[in-house]
Amino acid sequence: MFAGALAPRGRRHRRVASPLRLFATHGLLLLTIALVVVFSIALPSTFPTTFNIRSTLADLSVTAFVALAVTVPLAGAQYDLSVGNVLGLASVLAVGLQVKEGMGWVPAVVLALMAGAVVGLMNGVLVAYLGVNSFIATLGVGTAVLGIVEWYTNGLQLAGSLPHAFLYLSNWSLFKVVPGATVYLLVVAAAMWVVLEYMPIGRRLYAFGFNAKAAELVGVKTRRYIVGSLALSGLLSAVGGVVLSSQLQAAQSTQGTDYLLPAFVGALLGATSVRPGRVNVGGTVLAVLLLGVGISGLDQMGASFYVSDLFDGGTLVLAVSIAAVAARRRLASMRSAAPSTGRDRGPAPGEKGRSEDAGYSRAAEVGMS
Repeated sequence: MFAGALAPRGRRHRRVASPLRLFATHGLLLLTIALVVVFSIALPSTFPTTFNIRSTLADLSVTAFVALAVTVPLAGAQYDLSVGNVLGLASVLAVGLQVKEGMGWVPAVVLALMAGAVVGLMNGVLVAYLGVNSFIATLGVGTAVLGIVEWYTNGLQLAGSLPHAFLYLSNWSLFKVVPGATVYLLVVAAAMWVVLEYMPIGRRLYAFGFNAKAAELVGVKTRRYIVGSLALSGLLSAVGGVVLSSQLQAAQSTQGTDYLLPAFVGALLGATSVRPGRVNVGGTVLAVLLLGVGISGLDQMGASFYVSDLFDGGTLVLAVSIAAVAARRRLASMRSAAPSTGRDRGPAPGEKGRSEDAGYSRAAEVGMS
């Protein structure tokens, strides 16, 4: 009798909660679509054009690579502040090794990518094995990298005759609309999404980021994940640097510093959508798209040069605030639901030998949807 009486109420609750959950999960996508519609109506001759779409996607692709580089260590509760300078290092090496050293474009690109991974590896060793705080370690290493790059370039822009194949890396397009850089980004993002969301290595990383002690108790090798995540962060930043140098056909030591703040804005704003309450690949890409669309529209409407900084800074504060609130609500919801799940009971017969995956899944459960 009670079940029949309560069923309609439960259905009404689901109908009310569904739109809220839809907005919480897909809010960034809906806001991006809204901005596209508004700017297309306000700027019909410039905004909804093939040229603007291509240029906007090309610009935000580099930012998205750096934002993904930030996302990986953030999933493990580590900060990488060297991503911008690593991008500058890879960009300078990709151009400098060809122009100054006469190296072929393939080995130059490979060495640039390896340099980014090595810097990330250094960050990981400092954090995981020497116990240096990730904020301090990556800030120091990134500053040292900037000094090395400035020494190599003498503070000057590197430019010269570059092979057509190198320039073609980012100058081709899919269906004459989607730039090659965006295609690379989508492929990398899809691979990262699968690894972080559906594979044990991703769940372990999230588990470590939520509760390092609990993750260690269920067998997660936390040092390996710190080193690996920061090394991957360096590699992704280097990919962004190579793509940028191919787009600009030149390189400068300080060009990567402008990408640090937008990258963190993208990663943290992305934590408010798709998987609300934790950083995730899909949210990061959507957040960067939202930022790119917003800044492109504002620029075309004649906004002053400082508006982009105001937009990025304000969005960062808003993103961190929303992400913190979402995480607290998720944690409170899980705690309130815990008595009904039977977790206060001891393990049932046969449960004692559960796999390691079940253990780190419970440790990271607060970050899962």
